[in-house]
Amino acid sequence: MAAIAPLRRREKPKGVALALPTIVWLTLFFLLPVLIVVLMSFLTPIPTGAGGELPATLDHYTYAFDFYKDYDNNDRTRPVYFPIIIRSIWISLLTTAACLLLGYPLAFFISTRRNPRMRQFAMFLIILPFWTNFLVRTYALKSIISPEGSLSTFLAGLGLIQGELDLLNTREAVIIGLVYSYLPFMVLPIYASVERFDFRFVEAANDLGANDWRAFWRVVLPLTLPGVIAGFILVFIPTIGAFVTPDLLGGTQGLMISNLIQQNIRGTGANYPRGSALSVVLMMLVTIGVAVYLRFGDREAAR
Repeated sequence: MAAIAPLRRREKPKGVALALPTIVWLTLFFLLPVLIVVLMSFLTPIPTGAGGELPATLDHYTYAFDFYKDYDNNDRTRPVYFPIIIRSIWISLLTTAACLLLGYPLAFFISTRRNPRMRQFAMFLIILPFWTNFLVRTYALKSIISPEGSLSTFLAGLGLIQGELDLLNTREAVIIGLVYSYLPFMVLPIYASVERFDFRFVEAANDLGANDWRAFWRVVLPLTLPGVIAGFILVFIPTIGAFVTPDLLGGTQGLMISNLIQQNIRGTGANYPRGSALSVVLMMLVTIGVAVYLRFGDREAAR
């Protein structure tokens, strides 16, 4: 035993040394930039727009969450950026819900195929879009749903619409684009969860008098819930910070918080502190999503 203790003491620094490059990398390229953004969010913007200066202020957070006087409209108050923050959350929730409604039956269907080659081919089709650049796929979708695109031509040919399809530059177009882009992130974890599911539990539920619908709600869904929660996080977090899709498909109707950040950092009236404050708000929203996963996802996985 006396010989083992020195050996353990010698192995400890070796593990720290192996982790040191990762610690340095995360400190330089994650923690330090986040700290700079947080500090910048409390500064006063300088006239040139490229930076901030003292004194410190909370006006940028007030501008994001509070209301301001509209003297041209009977002294009423109206929100500034807050509606777009709410819109970003709402679009992300709708996108996640749509991915769940589409992804769960699809993952369930694929995982229950008895032919292994069929399952492999189906999963290949799910991940096939990742072989193409995200920007290229978004431009392709834009050409499809544009007023003169193939979808409008197809629906007009069937007599389902009159004239052109007025879908581009709307919130609906943003949701369609996000669902198209992030549906695989919902399918993959649910597929892995359903594939591990023992269907003898369903047979036992049927033997005890439960029909298929009740067996699904009381047995299948609770036991596959870790995959659902993981899929929720994998879709909600990237969609709430989406930039390319709302920028190309949404126009002013589909503006999201990431577009506001870009406008404050690179726009004509650049305001780095305000853009940094919006970035901090976005990080807070993402942190809430991660906290939900850590609170419920780990608990369901441990059952």
